[in-house]
Amino acid sequence: MSDADLRFWFDPVCPFAWMTSKWVRMVGEQRDYAVEWRFISLRLLNAHVDYDASFPPEYEAGHTSGLRLLRVAARVRAEHGPQAVGPLYEALGRQIFETANEPGDEVRRGTREFLEPVLAEVGLPADLADALDDDAGDAQIQAETDEALALTGKDVGTPILQFRPPEGVAFFGPVISRLPSEAEAVELWDHVIGLASFPGFAEMKRSLRERPQLVGFGWRPEEQQVQEDWHGGSRRQKR
Repeated sequence: MSDADLRFWFDPVCPFAWMTSKWVRMVGEQRDYAVEWRFISLRLLNAHVDYDASFPPEYEAGHTSGLRLLRVAARVRAEHGPQAVGPLYEALGRQIFETANEPGDEVRRGTREFLEPVLAEVGLPADLADALDDDAGDAQIQAETDEALALTGKDVGTPILQFRPPEGVAFFGPVISRLPSEAEAVELWDHVIGLASFPGFAEMKRSLRERPQLVGFGWRPEEQQVQEDWHGGSRRQKR
């Protein structure tokens, strides 16, 4: 049996995974959940996709940077233990999504210039950035991506959560576009657990949603939220 109460598959450049991870951390603080952070690569997941035809122009560079950061996370886990992955992901997410975007950030996030200060923030050595260019770890990232898809089916994105692993049910999501309050976080989580605990529950989904309320995703508190039609976590018009 796993020691974790929850397995969470993430790609560090996915805004919806980041938002859900913030919610999971809020619940974990109140319910003492142990989370095992695992890897799923949007770049590997979409290896067969024509990016130019299927995604907004910045997505290929962004997904590639995500894969490069996952290589580093995989090396961190191998050399510093699984307990080091959560703090690294949290620090990466703050830097990617809680600060304003600048032109070229999609590419810059896969560089040493971006990564080394993040490693320093969580007390990890700078030479871990060597893994950015080392595709030797891609097989492990692909294996964990495949593991997640085996639990949910292939028509999914990120995040993927498995409750009570390794035998518990797994789902794509929950996808949320705004962070609940401390009190709402647990109530919302209990509803999700209730659905996930029913063996016959398969899916609840809509593609109409607002943009994630994240500074790095262009959100400003004074702006009115507009519902848009999203496909697979992007505003692409083709599947």
